[in-house]
Amino acid sequence: MSALTVSHDPEQGWDDLVRFWEEMEWPEGSKVEIIEGIITVSPPPSEEHNDTAELLHERLYGALPPNCDWGVHQTLGLTCPETGGLFVPDLCVVPRGALRRGRRVHVGEAELVVEVTWRSNANHDRIKKAHGYAVVRAVLPSLDPCQSGRPTATLYGEPQKGTYRVLASVEYGEELKLPEPFKLILDTGVFPCG
Repeated sequence: MSALTVSHDPEQGWDDLVRFWEEMEWPEGSKVEIIEGIITVSPPPSEEHNDTAELLHERLYGALPPNCDWGVHQTLGLTCPETGGLFVPDLCVVPRGALRRGRRVHVGEAELVVEVTWRSNANHDRIKKAHGYAVVRAVLPSLDPCQSGRPTATLYGEPQKGTYRVLASVEYGEELKLPEPFKLILDTGVFPCG
């Protein structure tokens, strides 16, 4: 099943669009994001997708710098009004203080954003959301078990004008090292392949 888009009045401002996103009753378990100003409703992630996110979630906690006040989240909405985006990455590491201000967290406040790409969300994750993250983020690991029959893990960084540079790319089974301040060498062989 692929994603569904919800049209909105183009005269609406960003705040009205986010309020609609927050107040609408969406199908239970679905992933609802705003991508390039369009509300996108995706089906619940597959078991393999959730397994991958959970395995990485577990490893990220062990890789956090000592005495940091960061949390690892699987369903946190990150705003990027600069690109008309409100993204729900598969994982993100965010300072706990950013969650306690009574407003949505801007993607630029995240220390790390992770996307797990599957066939149903490939275009959004590989292109549209990556562009939104690249406006302000420094690092984006992307796990892509359905990439051309060869599952890959790619580390993106050094964003300029909405585009990332590939810092490293490995096939599943190889190791991918996350940059400082994370002390994590990721064994991609533990993740299920799509």
